[in-house]
Amino acid sequence: MSLTSDQMELREDDIRKHYPAAEAMLAGFDHAPRIAKPGEAATPERSSGIGTRRRFRSTTPGLVTQRSTRPEGVRLIERIEAADGGDVLTSPQQAVVMNALRRALAIALAVSETYGDATPLAELKRANLAGDLATARKTEFSELLSAEALVTLHVFANALAYLLSSHLSEVSVEVGEVQEVLTDNGQLALHGALWELDQDLAAHATDDARLVATSSAFAEQLMEKAGLRAQNAPYLAPFTGAVWRVEADDLTLRGFVPASRAKSSALTMTFKKPNEVVGNHIAKYQAMKLAKMLMAYDFDRRLNPFAELGGFIFTFMGDGKPGTGKTTLIQMMAGMINDYCQIAGYPFRYQNLSTDNIDSYQGKSGQNAKAFINTILDPGVIGFGTIDDIDTLAGKRGDRQSSAGQLEITAVLMESFAGANTVVRGNCTFGMFSNYPENVDDALRQRAGARFLVDGPQTREDYIDILHLLMGKNHDIPLGDHEAYAAQEIKKAVAASFAGHSRPHEDGLLRVFDRVRDEVGALNTIARMGSYLKGIQEADERFTGRAIRNITDAVKVRAMDFELPDEWMEDPDLFLFKDYDTKKAMISDLRVPITTDMVLQEINRYADSEFRYADKSDEVAIDAMVRDYGRTEEAKRRYLEGKTKP
Repeated sequence: MSLTSDQMELREDDIRKHYPAAEAMLAGFDHAPRIAKPGEAATPERSSGIGTRRRFRSTTPGLVTQRSTRPEGVRLIERIEAADGGDVLTSPQQAVVMNALRRALAIALAVSETYGDATPLAELKRANLAGDLATARKTEFSELLSAEALVTLHVFANALAYLLSSHLSEVSVEVGEVQEVLTDNGQLALHGALWELDQDLAAHATDDARLVATSSAFAEQLMEKAGLRAQNAPYLAPFTGAVWRVEADDLTLRGFVPASRAKSSALTMTFKKPNEVVGNHIAKYQAMKLAKMLMAYDFDRRLNPFAELGGFIFTFMGDGKPGTGKTTLIQMMAGMINDYCQIAGYPFRYQNLSTDNIDSYQGKSGQNAKAFINTILDPGVIGFGTIDDIDTLAGKRGDRQSSAGQLEITAVLMESFAGANTVVRGNCTFGMFSNYPENVDDALRQRAGARFLVDGPQTREDYIDILHLLMGKNHDIPLGDHEAYAAQEIKKAVAASFAGHSRPHEDGLLRVFDRVRDEVGALNTIARMGSYLKGIQEADERFTGRAIRNITDAVKVRAMDFELPDEWMEDPDLFLFKDYDTKKAMISDLRVPITTDMVLQEINRYADSEFRYADKSDEVAIDAMVRDYGRTEEAKRRYLEGKTKP
């Protein structure tokens, strides 16, 4: 892969010159832990009955409160070789871990050196060694050393996790939070990290599979801790604003963003063709458009022209009654993206967040949700993430029935879908699906930029088509007076479906619509439509500014109301392999003008869904309270009858 305009090459010679220093650290060094406590398994007793820790407490005034931990020898090569129970020969997995550690350390030292040259740090180090560091610059020197430590730690952990990713098995290890994160300077930071890795290997690496899993889990935890510490640290702009490319490892380092291999996930689902989705015209049409939109993503620019021009659907919610075809819609969309990616040679990654990700261990559910998000967000792949039955997976805040794990997932999804750090590149989309969207947290539901009403077959023709489809070909029953699947012609069906939203469908919204129209006249200007929006807000206080943004985003999608030609997907040279600016120009040429009908239809579509959710939510709550009151009254009656009987 060639370098792009925003990347700098980290030369192989600059990495390999740090191999001797990396090998020396792996061979052995002494380190006295300053934050973490040594584990029992990490330091074996020197002889039977004689412990390794000091038994006496210092009585010297002023030294009682100081840590008196003695330096420990950290010999990672010996520790790794002992992972298989003492076999004389080094196993392939042990060699993989040793080489990955050496490589990751060398890359970290090389980037650290580059960072020092790009900042005053190298100059200040020389002045400090010469003994003529100015007093006025000591604070700057200290902060630059701390920044260097964070850069070194994150690059080391990032590279290690990346290099080990293809060697992981099904075995997983929980190493807990990394504690020995030292920020005095880059060298001491690596010593602290390697000391803690040695502790984790001693505690968990009982065989080769767990050796790799422990090393990878440690790297992930260290990377997360360094990234959090870096959020408020100064002097990091030269690192976060640059991108380094290591060609030999196919590794790209982008600040404090975790790197990952651009691998496709193995899909075992049954794919569906568009003609096998009966009814659901608007949802099917938008899913087909979105599948093609994703393919416009430019891997060099790491941006999708649709995300820049407007009209890209980053999150959407599909809701409908049980059995109306939500799973079929997922299978159709995943199948289309998978086929397109195979034609273009792009890596495709699909993942579903399910109830298996809810864990009783505090914080683990949130970690699972964050891992799901990061897997799909990976800018090196085309991603499609689904959260099926989100009402059972993500808890509703304030609902006493929601578990701590469900609330953790809600918090992660809300932050990821519309948080301060959310970046929409246009390489992935997330779909939330539910039979009972009224049970989804209001704020989380509003983070769904588009609404797919999955209503299933509706007309007589739809029911004939679905019966004909599901009966298969193993029968001799005649079709009769009917043209199979003619009613499923997407353009005609979608036009009729959109036109049906010229007036609201929900009774509560229809009353608002008629009242505002009677007051201001036809809703054909921005001022009049704004009055309609205010009327909706007065009827439902949950209709906020985020709702207006979702509506305008949907209008921009309608402005992109075209399908990328099928031949563009079938022959990648026609579109997919073009440069970013060419693709953007080709898409711009296809845009259609925005009309008042489009805006009004999208207002009604969105508001209909909110009124539908709110009405159902309120009715469900009222029905539950009525049942509770009825049970209370009946229990009271039976209790009093029992007391009056002799």
